Amino acid sequence: MRRALFALLPLLAAAPLQAEPGAAPFTVQETGQGFANLDDAVQSIRMGTATILIAPGVYHQCTVQAGGNITFKAAQPGTAIFDGETCEGKAAFVLRGLSSVVDGIVFRNMRVSDGNGAGIRTEMGNLTVRNSMFLDSQEGILGGQPTGQQIVIDRSTFSGLGQCDETVDCSHSIYLANKGSVTITRSRFERGTGGHYVKLRVPNLSITDNSFDDSQGRKTNYMIDLSEGGTGLIARNTFADGPNKENWTGFIVVAAEGRTYSSTGLKVVGNTATLAPNFGKSPAFVANVGRDRLDVGENQLAQGIRKYEER
Repeated sequence: MRRALFALLPLLAAAPLQAEPGAAPFTVQETGQGFANLDDAVQSIRMGTATILIAPGVYHQCTVQAGGNITFKAAQPGTAIFDGETCEGKAAFVLRGLSSVVDGIVFRNMRVSDGNGAGIRTEMGNLTVRNSMFLDSQEGILGGQPTGQQIVIDRSTFSGLGQCDETVDCSHSIYLANKGSVTITRSRFERGTGGHYVKLRVPNLSITDNSFDDSQGRKTNYMIDLSEGGTGLIARNTFADGPNKENWTGFIVVAAEGRTYSSTGLKVVGNTATLAPNFGKSPAFVANVGRDRLDVGENQLAQGIRKYEER
């Protein structure tokens, strides 16, 4: 899993390759039509279904998807980099089509005045994100819709994200809300700069086989915050708590802001959690505020971590 994730890093370290001279950087795969601007390519699809291939390069562009089923795909994973430009004061990709797939793309340096500058803002339609990176921004992925939206995030990296100092409300590496589901698999979270690593307001969730490394984090809070409850599976993740947390009291916290969704049967099993050397505090691995009956199984916890508490 880690080999797959970190295969992207050497590509980022080197100067990104560029499109062939004279070639358009954004190509609609089904028609072969090329565009100089991503948003022009998106608008050309309208309510259709298409894949936009993105050539290697650093792009100071953004786009709003208002319809259709669009796949945004890097021609070479890790070499299509969107840097610093947001649309509607929200994100590099503002997505409110029928569905969206983001594959192999890097988002970095996203900042806006309300503190929620993100790589992706999802506002409508199912969303799949894979093989992508979200770096040094206020937020990685933000949004959701009040329907049965399904969001899947796989093999992606979230690094240098979150804030609680720039605005009244905190921002987070991932912050999603819907009436459907969120699935996060085989991804890495590290070096948080405020807020939570994963904050969800959803009824159904699956968070499995991920790495949460807070050793270089600062002013961070929980690894996973299920703000209004929710049920599903949290399994086979590794958690390393860092020494510079703003809120160290729990790794996984359930229903701290309300009991909108039942947490009964939420299964937490097969995870590994450690503390920074000389941490000096005793956090709960699972803190249950809503007090629905959870299924907290066997997890490998370092000395000083309490398995479970009700608040």
